Amino acid sequence: MYEGVREVRDNARVTSEHRGDYEELVDEISELLGAPATLENRDFELIAFGAYDSEGDLDPSALDPVRTRSILTRRSTAAVRAWFEGFGITRATDPVRIPPTPEAGVYRGRICLPVRHRGVVHGYVWLLDDDPGPSEGQLTAAMGVTARIGALLADEAQHGADLSRELRAVLTAERGWQSDMAVAELRTALGPRADGLHALVCVAPWPSADPDDAPSVRAVPGATALCTLPWGATAQCLALLIRLRSPDVLTPATTAAGRLLERARGGSGAGSAAARGAGGSGPPSIASRGAGGSGPGGNASGGTDGSSTGTAGGTGTGSGAGTGSGAGTASGAGTASGKGTSGRAGTASGTGAASKAGTAGATGTASRAGTASGTGAGGSGAGTTHPRSGPVAGTGTDRSGPAAGVATPRSGLADLATAWAEASAAARAALAEARFGPVAQWASIGPFRLLTALPPEVAHDPVARTLLAPVHHELARTAEVFLDCAGQAARAAAELGIHRQTLYYRLSRIEKLTGLDLDDGEDRLLLHMALKAHRL
Repeated sequence: MYEGVREVRDNARVTSEHRGDYEELVDEISELLGAPATLENRDFELIAFGAYDSEGDLDPSALDPVRTRSILTRRSTAAVRAWFEGFGITRATDPVRIPPTPEAGVYRGRICLPVRHRGVVHGYVWLLDDDPGPSEGQLTAAMGVTARIGALLADEAQHGADLSRELRAVLTAERGWQSDMAVAELRTALGPRADGLHALVCVAPWPSADPDDAPSVRAVPGATALCTLPWGATAQCLALLIRLRSPDVLTPATTAAGRLLERARGGSGAGSAAARGAGGSGPPSIASRGAGGSGPGGNASGGTDGSSTGTAGGTGTGSGAGTGSGAGTASGAGTASGKGTSGRAGTASGTGAASKAGTAGATGTASRAGTASGTGAGGSGAGTTHPRSGPVAGTGTDRSGPAAGVATPRSGLADLATAWAEASAAARAALAEARFGPVAQWASIGPFRLLTALPPEVAHDPVARTLLAPVHHELARTAEVFLDCAGQAARAAAELGIHRQTLYYRLSRIEKLTGLDLDDGEDRLLLHMALKAHRL
């Protein structure tokens, strides 16, 4: 079961100064209870894995799908988390016994030791429940060790909160002495890590303004600090500082952005209110609950929140797979991005809602954020998605789905304000143009590098105001495709699927509506930028 214990423990990759302390304390619990234990934070992210020396007594069948995934990926899915939380572990102050449920992928029973500090749950110690299992005296002694773990986790959480505050101060400070002071504070907090190579990531919009609902830094490999910031008038975004090894390899940043987008689409936040609150009337000591109780149904074996195979019973679906067969639904396992959709140009018959992917008329287009019931946005036109330009200008496209932007890598912290401008600009471009993908790099967003830097009143030039009225949405689309094709009539007509004479007729109407001469290079540039800026 625990072959390659050292490799498995290294896989946890705890990036905390307390890493050795956690492993020692988990090993202490393993020795007290005579069984290997694992430590996870309250978001079910693996922190430490206790070794078990008596290899002859290990049962290979103990590695059920849920335990395997937790160890190998260092986290559990939203469905798995909801299933276990259904046994009251977020409120418990004593050990909780969870019975085996094979249909949920839980082949062996568990004992959960809540890790609390000053009434707040910070994590859980897990071990497999054997017959007869640990005695009450052994469990009481183990709970004493969890109290020491809770103090360490609370200290680490406070340090993470301090880093979030310092990063937020840097990204919101006025240029000048305020910015210099904020950078100095963050540099002091980070220590030697401050001088390394970093990339700044923006995920927008983020589903919660509550700092407690932001993921922990440990949840994102390579993360140095993160914080939430305002996005527009009412929304929020997430800023993430990621360590890099090479300025030419942005994989750590794009991977982190993708993982956070998964979380943002699911709206899962970090910890539930129950998990953060003080322990109230939890279950009795070693509370047991039958598999057929009132809790959530099991998730399918190896089930996920959309990153692997399908999960959790009922109607929950994952972003890339089928549904599970559990007896009930688990929170966070609802529809995820990609179900019944197709990239930029995919269409959903009849009722698909356009979300960053074009207009929905007779054949409403669908996109990253999944289809929605009702009539498609954009009215009754025959709108489709231009394969290069994404949504059609002037059609009221829904841009509410999350996207991410990645800034140019930098060493040190001096240019973080500029990096944040780049990351947020790339995120805005990704929200505006589906072709940039859900994760856009600032270096690849073309003219949006300039457009995002303009004040809204400047970017939205009045020359295109009439053309962008809903009644002229087909002409606006024609103009954008024509300009995207560098004024080549044959290419534009082919992409629009119309005769060239029809194109010439539309172009003449566009010139009358705008007062521009489309044979003039500067007029073309002005109209092209106005159409692109309208997306922002």
